[in-house]
This record gives sequence, structure tokens and C-alpha cells, in this order.
Amino acid sequence: MRRRPLAPRRWALLACLRPLGCALPGALGLAACGASVSTAAFKGEAHAVAQTVANLQSHATAGEESKICAQDLAHAVVARLGGGAGCERAIKSQLDDVDNLEASVQSVTLGRGKAAGTASAQVKSIHSGKSRLSTVALVREGGKWKISGLG
Repeated sequence: MRRRPLAPRRWALLACLRPLGCALPGALGLAACGASVSTAAFKGEAHAVAQTVANLQSHATAGEESKICAQDLAHAVVARLGGGAGCERAIKSQLDDVDNLEASVQSVTLGRGKAAGTASAQVKSIHSGKSRLSTVALVREGGKWKISGLG
């Protein structure tokens, strides 16, 4: 059986959160790195957005699929993955395939006007000496920021 090559292991789980969607959550490769994501450079809502990315990293590193699905990912993403149990299976599968990498939140942009309740974070990841910049989309749900995709 021929294995499909894995997406670059930068934010592997976030890759499936792209607007077109996919069968598995490509969202955690970024998260399943090693070191924690620093949020010290951000204040207010921008800090809360960066903290969501840091929480994803922490939960992925600890192998806490249930926390990722319940606390870090937007409801629409969890639903697309088959609900709580389906999400946890998909996340576990992705975490098993992710290598260490470094990641840092470079900037945060908060939506305004009609886009209020949305945000994006520019995340720089380094894997095997190669640097990439990814945009992580977030939505505000129940007063908390949740990851909704990778742009």
C-alpha cells in the first residue's frame, strides 16, 4: 500500500483547517512542536489570541486531544471532523505523525466592524532549518478565541 506523503510537518494539523477543508485536521503540526509559544509581546485581545495558539501548542505537546477539540478548535472545525470523538481520533492520528519544530507568534490582527469576533495570527515555524510563515484564523466563541483555520 502506497502511503500519501505527509504535509510539511509545520502545523500539520492546521493544514486541514484551510477554507477548503480536508478529512483530517491539519492543525496541530505547528502545535505539536517542542517549546512553548511566547505571548509576552501581546496585550489585551491580541494576547488572548496568541494565548490560544500557545494553548494549542501546549495541549498538542502533552497529547491532550480532548482539550484540543474542546478548548482550542472552533465548533465548526470539530463538527467537520465528526464531532468530539471524531475530532479526538483525527487529532491523535496527526499528533502521532508530527516531529518537533519551533514556532512563534509574530503578529496578531483583530477583526473590526463586520469582521469583529475574528482574528488572525501570523505564526513563524522552523523545521529542519527551514522557516515558514502561516496565518492562523481564529473566531470568538463563547467569549474565547478558537482556531478556525489556516490561511
